[in-house]
Amino acid sequence: MNKSELIEALAEAMNIPIREAASITNTIIETMSDALARGESIEIRGFGSFVVKEYESYTGRNPKTGEKIKVKPKKLPFFKVGKDLREQVNKNSGK
Repeated sequence: MNKSELIEALAEAMNIPIREAASITNTIIETMSDALARGESIEIRGFGSFVVKEYESYTGRNPKTGEKIKVKPKKLPFFKVGKDLREQVNKNSGK
């Protein structure tokens, strides 16, 4: 599912115009992105949580040349699936 499919599903489920569903979806995504950018975590019970993980600098390797390079420290968002979602996915996959 991509963003436009999510918007269409929301519009259909809520019986609202596509523009309104797009506005709601964009607001949710922007709010979540802003929270992660501030270093906050997001927890949606039954779905999962988003946290920002910090990675130290390290010495890496340029895959083309093999040359050693210094990789700067960075922060990346990380998603941890919730128990309910994990069970639903496993149930539907026949496991």
